Amino acid sequence: MLKRSIVILSLGLCLVANSVNAARVKDVANIAGVRSNQLTGYGLVVGLPGTGEKNSDFAKQSFATMLRNFGITVPPGTNLKIKNVAPVAVHAELPAFVKPGQTIDITVSAIGEAKSLRGGSLIQTFLKGADGEVYALAQGSLIVGGFGAEGADGSKVISNTPTVGRIPNGAIVERSVPSPFMSGDTITFNLKRSDFTTAKRLADTINGLVGPNTATPMDAASVQVFAPRDPGQRVAYLSTLENLTFEPASESAKIIVNSRTGTIVIGKDVRLLPAAITHGGLTVKIAETPLISQPNAFSNGETVETTVSTIEATEEDSRMFNFDPGASLDDLVRAVNRVGVAPGDLVSILEALKQAGAIQGELLVI
Repeated sequence: MLKRSIVILSLGLCLVANSVNAARVKDVANIAGVRSNQLTGYGLVVGLPGTGEKNSDFAKQSFATMLRNFGITVPPGTNLKIKNVAPVAVHAELPAFVKPGQTIDITVSAIGEAKSLRGGSLIQTFLKGADGEVYALAQGSLIVGGFGAEGADGSKVISNTPTVGRIPNGAIVERSVPSPFMSGDTITFNLKRSDFTTAKRLADTINGLVGPNTATPMDAASVQVFAPRDPGQRVAYLSTLENLTFEPASESAKIIVNSRTGTIVIGKDVRLLPAAITHGGLTVKIAETPLISQPNAFSNGETVETTVSTIEATEEDSRMFNFDPGASLDDLVRAVNRVGVAPGDLVSILEALKQAGAIQGELLVI
């Protein structure tokens, strides 16, 4: 019965109507339990052309420990010269379902006084997960995109970031992370953007192809779907479901304002209630002119310095725009363009409209 359902699903894909706003399930939702894991480690980069560490104690300790692991004992009090060595932090992402023996990319970053990692090689480094277990071993020659040069007079030129490098396929996976994907009778789709309407539409789309009560929306972010237990059938089943197309719900009406860059994004569903907007500016210029007052001859007076202030005020032409009920985004944008306001002024107008209750939508400042 399950095999038959999968075949029906495969044929049913051709019956899904394409819409301008249609999206695939895999583009709007993730499968619960299918996730990557972060790995971190601490190591040493060697072979640097004099751009490594200077005299930091922790770098010397790390270098001495590395030598001790190789069977070389450094006498106490030895002044180690480690300008060709740099302590680094190593991090990587361990993808879901990755198996021992496979390789992953790593990023290496200097954490001391090293000026550049160009030309260096990472010595074997353990990469651990959040549980403290070792999941991969990293080693290899770095690829550094930046460079730096310094003159004897202290002048220097730096391009990009010479203290960060990458090693493609630089870590070998030694342990895989168990995944709950194959356990239980159900799988769960977690929406990337929570929305009750989108969750219901996703469940309806799956039920319309597989059968009633196959998918159940659990909340605004999760949809639970019955799935076969056989691994081969479950993979084929998920392959079919994640390629289904449906129309997610439109976002709530929002206006996003970036206060640092002046960027303003207005959603298509933003509406204005009846309002009138006036825009104008008052410019006040104050000039201070020093004035010296000299006393008459033989009057026993004193020279006095005074200041004469000149105030000039100019007011720009003000323009007022009326908005009828239900005015749309286009109406607002056209009116703003006619005024010709700067981004800062536009933010002030939007904030005033929101305070007046004349905007149907949420104003977010980031």
